[in-house]
Amino acid sequence: MIPVEIVVTGNELLQGDVLDTNTNWVCRRITALGGCVERAVIVRDHMDAIVREIRSCLERSARLIITIGGMGPTQDDITVAAVAVAVQRSLNLHPEALEMVRRQYERFAHEGAVDDPTITPAREKMALLPAGAVPLDNPVGAAPGVLLETDSSAIVCLPGVPAELKGIFEGALQPALQQLFGESAFLEKLAIVNCKDESILAPVLKAVAETHPHVYLKSRAQRFGSDAKFRVTLSTTGPSRETAEQRIAAAIEEFRRALDAIGVSIEAIEQVE
Repeated sequence: MIPVEIVVTGNELLQGDVLDTNTNWVCRRITALGGCVERAVIVRDHMDAIVREIRSCLERSARLIITIGGMGPTQDDITVAAVAVAVQRSLNLHPEALEMVRRQYERFAHEGAVDDPTITPAREKMALLPAGAVPLDNPVGAAPGVLLETDSSAIVCLPGVPAELKGIFEGALQPALQQLFGESAFLEKLAIVNCKDESILAPVLKAVAETHPHVYLKSRAQRFGSDAKFRVTLSTTGPSRETAEQRIAAAIEEFRRALDAIGVSIEAIEQVE
């Protein structure tokens, strides 16, 4: 599976002023594409902290590095500049990115969201990209996303405003994601197990996991009680949907047989969307 790391920036997140929902959303999308998010971290809007995290991701050979936040016009929006420092690239005004910013401010002015569409230095700042990077169209906000390829990794910078992040991820970023992840597919199913004691399930889960190393099994208890049931998720990523289905089906069949042997049954199998 392709290793992915996420670096989120924002003092407001670490102060508890804003809840980070972006990371959860991106993790779910990356997992659905067949990627593996190995690490996600939140750092302050501080140049050294962001540079350190980006370089750390590169040292761990993360194939895809996604930054979230710090792409606006204010002086504390420094994520793109930090990426440039981390990869030792110059920060340059990108003509296409500038046109994207200009087009958006003209739209904002037409809609009455801003009084003047003039490209000020603060607005121009959002068109500064590391050398070799390409802008990603932002259908909602002003700051374009950024895609930068290094020798070993792809770095994607996304805004922290959820609607903007989702708009870029589901739009302009899709060709790059399809090229990176190819036809790989993620599949997850949920087994409802009539068992009230997780310690009984533990050796069964261990045995099935060892026999099916490509399938991840995880039990989740909702509560304790005489009528308690366990929710066991089985998930896998395969080179194709068919392979993923086969892996899950084989693991479920063995799981069912192992449970039958100890007098425990599976009440239902559900597809997790």
